[in-house]
Amino acid sequence: MPLKPTETLRVWQYTSAIVFEGAKILAREDNPTQLQQPAFRDRSAQTAQPMRQRGQQLRFSVRPRKPSTGLKLVVDSFDRPGGWQRYLLKTRRLAHQRFGIPLAFLHVVRNVMMLWKCQLLICFMTVLPAVAQDIAAPDPQIGNINGTVLDVYGDIVPGALVTLQCSFPCENRTQTANDTAAFNFRVLKFGVPYQVRISVNGFENWTSPAIVLTPDHSVFLVTGIKLQIADPSTTVTVYGSTDQIAVEQVHLAEQQRVLGFIPNFYVVYDSENAVPLTTKLKFQLAMRVSVDPVTVAGVAFMAGVRQTAHSPDYGLGAKGYGQRFGAEIADGFSDILIGGAVLPSLLHQDPRYFYQGTGTTRSRLQHALASPFICKGDNGRWQPNYSSVGGDLASSALLNTYYPDSNRGAGIVFGQFAVNTAERELSGIVQEFILRKLTPHAQKAN
Repeated sequence: MPLKPTETLRVWQYTSAIVFEGAKILAREDNPTQLQQPAFRDRSAQTAQPMRQRGQQLRFSVRPRKPSTGLKLVVDSFDRPGGWQRYLLKTRRLAHQRFGIPLAFLHVVRNVMMLWKCQLLICFMTVLPAVAQDIAAPDPQIGNINGTVLDVYGDIVPGALVTLQCSFPCENRTQTANDTAAFNFRVLKFGVPYQVRISVNGFENWTSPAIVLTPDHSVFLVTGIKLQIADPSTTVTVYGSTDQIAVEQVHLAEQQRVLGFIPNFYVVYDSENAVPLTTKLKFQLAMRVSVDPVTVAGVAFMAGVRQTAHSPDYGLGAKGYGQRFGAEIADGFSDILIGGAVLPSLLHQDPRYFYQGTGTTRSRLQHALASPFICKGDNGRWQPNYSSVGGDLASSALLNTYYPDSNRGAGIVFGQFAVNTAERELSGIVQEFILRKLTPHAQKAN
């Protein structure tokens, strides 16, 4: 905008204003008697020069030789089509003229202020790069150590007290492992040997080897934290019902196999802690033995042996072998089912062999030979083994229902009973002195 008639200029120093192009600027001295020389070097009027063009407006400038008591600038400006308009620009009286302050003092103050500004600018330009570098670049002497607290089973241990130890003048620092058992020590110095010490109730204390951070390894992950149980002799007693314990014992017995594959389910190696079986478990154990693939393979083998011995009188060929195979399955299944499940359930007796394992060889041999005739009842007391004897007699009697007519009669019944009883006695001796060493699961359980 053009200068207004009421606008004031200070012409004792460099002065400029904006006018329209072609305006005439006239300088008039308000008090010529106080001026020792003209206000301008060469002229008292000048035409606005195109120093900086803003649309149709131009800037002009005047610089007096020295401050004046009052310099009027008259500007002729063509501000609209149709004519010229003159603006009278009055100068402001100087401070030293208003308040009586010496002009030399003002010059000194101005010079001091300019010097102070220059010094402040130099200091600012000097400090600014260092501050910017501190903000942009992190401290190269800072690292951290972190890790996760685990036990020997690989489970996390939240709430553990983690202490970062270091020698004087470094101070020890502590943290509590969070819900995920993690810890993290930050802002650590390079070249200082640190040690991580972990302590928690119920576990032994754990201390790491010395850890030294370097610029190449500023972040260290602590591995190998495996907290040991504080007292290895600590025992845990689990209470449960007799039926629940029996189920677990049968489950363990079903994993007992001689040489790792031959079923050895009907033997108890931990006689002191054995509990009586329920009716369901007695039938479950009998069926598990009957359908085991190794049992079926043994029946097929015995059928082949009887085929070779022409016993019983079924004839030869595939038909005869099939009949003998069926007879062997019927005999074995009926013996296990009746002597190992039905009668024990009715008479409340335990069909399993209870391993003695201690004492003299004679006492152990007597225990093995008496097993077909003496068993342990569900009440925990020893009693006559009616289940075993009755099962052998019943299975032998059933031979008269499917054996050929030439092989039937009381003789075959009692003869087969005697064979079954002898097999049980031999099985007891083998169980007592041999099979325990050949049953891997029994060795681990003990």
